[in-house]
This record gives sequence, structure tokens and C-alpha cells, in this order.
Amino acid sequence: MLGNVLLLVLDTAFGFITLMLLARFFMQWQRVSFRNQVGAFVVATTDWVVRPLRRVIPGVLGLDFASLLPAWAFQTLFVFIELQLRGASLGGSPGGLIFGLWGLGLLEVARMAIYLVFGVVLMSAILSWVSPHAPAAPIFHNLAAPFLRPFRRILPPIANVDLSPLVLLLVLQIVLMVLGSLRGNFASLLAG
Repeated sequence: MLGNVLLLVLDTAFGFITLMLLARFFMQWQRVSFRNQVGAFVVATTDWVVRPLRRVIPGVLGLDFASLLPAWAFQTLFVFIELQLRGASLGGSPGGLIFGLWGLGLLEVARMAIYLVFGVVLMSAILSWVSPHAPAAPIFHNLAAPFLRPFRRILPPIANVDLSPLVLLLVLQIVLMVLGSLRGNFASLLAG
């Protein structure tokens, strides 16, 4: 019981910081302004880890690796802690163990990124229906646009209703299922 409570608290803490790092990565990638409440919150919660890393990890092609790599490190660390708390036997070779942990951490970052895109697309759609002129609406619309653009090219609006968010959310669900099936491949490396 206590182990499950500890896992819940750690999952929440590690998940929160990972989502904030991924939000910072996506905002920087899409050149969304940080001069708003959402951007200020993301910067305030991630500056402690991103600023020092920017001195040693450069951005490449507009991608902020100083935000992406710590997200991967946090998820890899959480996978290791979770396995230890659950009493999993890590009897594989050291190389397989490291590769397995890194792979599981990468899958978790991908899963969190998909959840973030899921949330951004939902918020963008809801704001477009309920309050299109809300201060946060342009942030969510700008973040969702590159993910929706391919679907909008294929699927035209029907009676002025954009169905591309629904199709994207379906595709994201399928990708989550694929990631879930890949998890077992990396988990087998941990046991040897």
C-alpha cells in the first residue's frame, strides 16, 4: 500500500516536470511566445534544469535539446525507481539493462508527448467553440496547428465543422497502443 502511494506521488512529480519540459520543447519548436501566463509558468517550472544545460547542450535546427534530454532522463530515472519499488529483478547484462532503461524512458517520453499533444488539441478545439478570443486560445491554436495541418489537407470541413481534431485524436490513440506493445520489447532486456 505504502509503495503504491509513493509510486503515485513520484509518478505525479516526474510526470509533471516531464510535461513541462516537453511543453517548453514544443513551444520553442513552434516559436510560440513565452510572454503569456502559460509560457511564464512553463519557464518558471523548468528554468532550474534547462538554463544550466543550455551551456553544454546546444539547440539543433530549432530543436531545444536542453529541454528534451532532461525529460528523457527524468522518465528513465522514474522507470528505474518504479522497477525497484515493484521488486522487479534486473538480472540482464549491464548493456542490456542500460539499453532497456533508456528505451523504456524514451517510450515514456513519447507517451507523455502524445498526451501533451492530445491535451493541446482538445484545449484548442474547446476554446475555438467556447471562447475563441480567450487570452490562451492563440497559444493552444499555434501549438495544435502543425499536428492538425496534415489532417486538414485530407479532410475538408463538413458544414463548417473541422473534424481534423477527431481524426488526429484517433491516430494518437493508435500510436499509444503501438507504444504500449513496444514496452514489452525493452522490458525483456531488463530481465536478461
